[in-house]
Amino acid sequence: MATKVVDLRSDTVTKPSEAMRAAMAAADVDDDVLGADPTACRFEAEMARIMGKEAALFVPSGTMANLISVLAHCDARGSEVILGDDSHVHVYEHGGISTLGGVHPRTVPNNPDGTMDVDRIVAAIRSTDGALYYPTTRLICLENTHGNSGGKCLTVEYTDKVGEVAKAHGLKLHIDGARIFNASV
Repeated sequence: MATKVVDLRSDTVTKPSEAMRAAMAAADVDDDVLGADPTACRFEAEMARIMGKEAALFVPSGTMANLISVLAHCDARGSEVILGDDSHVHVYEHGGISTLGGVHPRTVPNNPDGTMDVDRIVAAIRSTDGALYYPTTRLICLENTHGNSGGKCLTVEYTDKVGEVAKAHGLKLHIDGARIFNASV
């Protein structure tokens, strides 16, 4: 019986093995800002291919990735993001979206499985009639796997349903996917 524990709580608690450290030390590197880092370019191309996207961007942390995504989708100060009350972006990161982007978090209760009731998401979407008085809803955030719900995986069906809600209301959908490959397993 195996006795080794693999800790998948976070992308920041994983310790690189000696082989991983050796690979990092031997990696072919150059200036990433100028697009000249061959390792970063290969990594971004591979992630885009795996995820079925036209491009990918390597950033050093999940926090930075979520911040960039929220600010890209909520491109006007006074925007609002709908997200779970126990989601990572809300509990640990919303200071960044608020301070740097002027983005207002609007929480919906997370269920024990990490989902939010779709009818509650819909109810949280603000009408543009109140645009003078209220933030403008621009984004819905999900988290897969949901860390504060014990690493529960959101189903494809649930994610698609929330995506349909977002489309129907002219909103964007962001998935905090720090553990997305754990979810795929």
